[in-house]
Amino acid sequence: MVAPMSKLIVLEGLDGAGTTTQARLLAQALTERGRTVHVTRQPSDGPIGKLLRAMLTGEHAIEGQAIDQRTFGLLFAADRMDHGQREVAPALAAGTLVISDRWYHSSLAYQGTGADRAWIATANLHAIRPDVTVFLRVRPEVAAARRAAAGRTEELFEAIEMQRKVAAGYDEVMHKLAFAGERIEVVNGELPLEEVTSEILAGVLRRIGGTN
Repeated sequence: MVAPMSKLIVLEGLDGAGTTTQARLLAQALTERGRTVHVTRQPSDGPIGKLLRAMLTGEHAIEGQAIDQRTFGLLFAADRMDHGQREVAPALAAGTLVISDRWYHSSLAYQGTGADRAWIATANLHAIRPDVTVFLRVRPEVAAARRAAAGRTEELFEAIEMQRKVAAGYDEVMHKLAFAGERIEVVNGELPLEEVTSEILAGVLRRIGGTN
């Protein structure tokens, strides 16, 4: 049974939107307010997640062709179920606030376009539903500049044209999920770091209960 105070908080956005940094800062702020917090990420650090991270950097590539997006969609869904069972559900059951850097929203935005989005949603049907999702909206060009400034090696989904399609996908996905009843907080990820952190914290506290 999930403890009454346990919540799953998800941060989403393009690569370079700041989800990793903001997950850490949110955890710090909530810990200072007396909450027990566990930070995790997708792909996870479990066996399927490790495989995905290797594939995203070009390992296990198929010579002469790209790996089918449906393969990634299924692997991400499998990782999410495994991640939930191994790490997220036990933490929630212990009454911990879990903050995840990405969840199924990423799959819907990255691998889901048109009709593909329906079967990806079905593949993630049994994934744990977040209590609140924070979407950091950042223009693809800004996200790309941040990745370059950080000296990051470009992964498979980080080409600018792909990121533009993903950004459009995110907007559509977040709109549809919010319409369906999910708690979605949209934050301008291009604001100064401290302002982004403040907006995220205020939105999360408003959704899960608590004060600034």
